Amino acid sequence: MLSSSLTAVLLVDGYNIIGAWPCLKKTRDSAGLEAARWELIEALISYSAFQGYHTQIVFDAHYQNSCSNKEVITELLSVYYTDFGQTADTYIEKFCASARPQIAQSLISRIIVATSDRAQQLTVNGYGAEWISAIQLCCDVEASICRARYKYQQRKQSKSRFLVNAINDKTRQRLVELRMGLK
Repeated sequence: MLSSSLTAVLLVDGYNIIGAWPCLKKTRDSAGLEAARWELIEALISYSAFQGYHTQIVFDAHYQNSCSNKEVITELLSVYYTDFGQTADTYIEKFCASARPQIAQSLISRIIVATSDRAQQLTVNGYGAEWISAIQLCCDVEASICRARYKYQQRKQSKSRFLVNAINDKTRQRLVELRMGLK
């Protein structure tokens, strides 16, 4: 099911998150549900990569008479649309129940479920999963964006505008040797 190199799995109740995040509610109301889904997906792509979580965003079939569908967005993020009549809660609960042996065998270090549904929180806790609220996930995503920007800004700043000042002495010396035809 999951490879042993994963440290944590994040399961996201997609429509619950869309209904809880103010920015996603605004997008849903102005541009539609599809736009809100993609905005959530884009936010969680970076977050998953930054945290190293294998993330699954789960959406209910939402009144569509269709079979389940899984879309792999990146190596760490996939989107799952449930079968007609199956809720995201049911899918998440089944995933947590089936992953219990993998947690016991240390194949998965932890499962985190993001939802503000209190009944869902209690159920997944019973399976050994952790939960975070939709608002907590929003704060975590925003914090990771800020940390990533800070890291990027630190790397971007150099002593001057020349590339030679951004590389270490050993690499600079090697470039000089190559330019002079030495070695």
